Amino acid sequence: YICMTEIIIKDILFIDGKRRDISIADNIISEIGEVGIKARKEEDKEIKIIDGRDKAVIPGLINMHTHSTMTLMRGVNEDDRLQNWLKTIWKIENKLDPELVYWGTKLACLEMLKTGTTCFFDEYRLLPSSSKAALDMGVRSFHAYDFMDFYNKSKINFYKEECIKMYEESLLWDPLIKFTVSIHSPYTVSPELIVWAADFARKNKLLLNIHLAETRHEVDDCIRAHGMTPVAYLDKLGVLGPNVIAAHSLWLNENDIELYAKNKVTAVHNINSNLKLASGYKFMYKELKDAGVRICMGTDGCASSNNLDMLEALKTAALVQKAWRGDPTIMSLNEQIGMATVNAAEALNINAGRIEAGMLADLVLIDMDNYAFTPNINFLANLLYSANSSCVNTVICNGRILMENRAVKGEAEILDKVNDIYKRLF
Repeated sequence: YICMTEIIIKDILFIDGKRRDISIADNIISEIGEVGIKARKEEDKEIKIIDGRDKAVIPGLINMHTHSTMTLMRGVNEDDRLQNWLKTIWKIENKLDPELVYWGTKLACLEMLKTGTTCFFDEYRLLPSSSKAALDMGVRSFHAYDFMDFYNKSKINFYKEECIKMYEESLLWDPLIKFTVSIHSPYTVSPELIVWAADFARKNKLLLNIHLAETRHEVDDCIRAHGMTPVAYLDKLGVLGPNVIAAHSLWLNENDIELYAKNKVTAVHNINSNLKLASGYKFMYKELKDAGVRICMGTDGCASSNNLDMLEALKTAALVQKAWRGDPTIMSLNEQIGMATVNAAEALNINAGRIEAGMLADLVLIDMDNYAFTPNINFLANLLYSANSSCVNTVICNGRILMENRAVKGEAEILDKVNDIYKRLF
């Protein structure tokens, strides 16, 4: 990637329809002003000037739920039901090794850069490999240690000890990558380990990810086993809190939504994965929003969603909401983009998601010199409904240019390497 002491983006269109200049110093947006910002030293070779006249700028997109190494499993076990699909995927995952995870994550980062994502929340295995891959690609990322003991008591101590060890190692990680914790789901993790993981996360001020209320089957099984929904069950165990990121959150009743609001839980919508696995489509967007619950967007892994394209996910989410409710006013354009930017940044507690002076320089430049933005009556409408991710031209993360004119350093090597090693899984 390209690292400059100063980047100036000249005459670029903002979402509000106005043109401005943006100055980036190190990893921060240092100034936003009328067209004509001067570089500190125009003759300095470390100053990068970007012509924004045929481009627009948006905050870097944040993918709040994925499993990056599943890029290696794209297209596996298609057209199957979730429970069967999971069994197949878990068998394949048992063959993963550090090299596969490293290159699978690099491929995921490449795809995310190509589609405008500058930050992602990852839940997978072999965190040293996935976090190194993300760091090598320059992408901001959160890596969750995943608890999944399948109610096997003999594994509990192993998980506890490994989590503690990995957390301690993560204290030396680069600030661009963060360690978090994940309880895979209430049906794959024993109560003792659920409570321990939640306490560990809370004690160490870590985010806690959970697959929650993803399917009707999950909810029905939990009611049979515990006499309550998965959300109520976790609340009873003392798990829910403002650090909890609840992926899917699809099958929620009124009480579940109240518990989300009361405990300030963040809900993550993964529409394409839910549709493809036929988990459901009636995400309770309006009810969650009205209750004051923060809502974010994710893609899930490529084994279920097949891609990591956040713009596609945002479009699908809005169209499905409007269709099943019979209400075209549901999920406005600003709400759509907000789920993938400011809402997600707030959930992750990072200084991003908006284009303002003092914010992290995580920016995406959109090429408007094409049919999808002609005429440009409404930029957000064109971006979210007319265009696709091929309009993503340049990506800046943490003040570094990771993609320029759709070129990413090392792209060919990543593709060649993955095509060589993925066969080991099969």
